[in-house]
Amino acid sequence: MSYGPYLIDQYRRVAGYVDRILKSERPADLPVQEPTKFELAINLKSAKALGLTVPQTCSLAPTR
Repeated sequence: MSYGPYLIDQYRRVAGYVDRILKSERPADLPVQEPTKFELAINLKSAKALGLTVPQTCSLAPTR
């Protein structure tokens, strides 16, 4: 199981930074942004091998 930032959202935010830099803003002047969306990944095969029960609602693919 892992929990981390939703990478697709991060890529979109990077595109905004690139746009601002190409419009002559200094990278040092841009604010640091923390992730706002996160995702949880569960390896169902490993969970089953460990004898863990994962609810059906957790094992569905996310809708984006």
